[in-house]
Amino acid sequence: MKNLGAMMKQAQQMQSKMAEMQAALEQAEVTGQAAGGMVTITMTAKGEPKRVKIDPSLVNPAEVEVLEDLISAALRDARTKADKHIADEMGKVTGGLPLPPGFKLPF
Repeated sequence: MKNLGAMMKQAQQMQSKMAEMQAALEQAEVTGQAAGGMVTITMTAKGEPKRVKIDPSLVNPAEVEVLEDLISAALRDARTKADKHIADEMGKVTGGLPLPPGFKLPF
C-alpha cells in the first residue's frame, strides 16, 4: 500500500500543478501570421482572441475573400502555436507520470 499512498500524493501534486498551468495558459499569448506577417492574430493559449492586425495594403473591397482567407490562415497558425504551448506545458506537469498515448489533459 506504500505505492498507493505515494501515487495519491503524486496525483494531488499534479492536480495542483494543473490548476497553476490552467491559470498560466489564460495569460500566455501566441501570435499567428499569414501573408508574411501582413495579417496577425494574437490569442491566449486557451484560444481567446486578443488582437487582429491587418496591413492596410490588404484592404481592397474587390478582394475581400483573399483577406478572409488570410485571417483564417493566421488563426490556424495561432491555434497550432497555442496547441504546441499547451503540449509543452503539459509535458512539464506530467513529466514523472506516464500517460497512455492519446490521453489528453485537462479532461
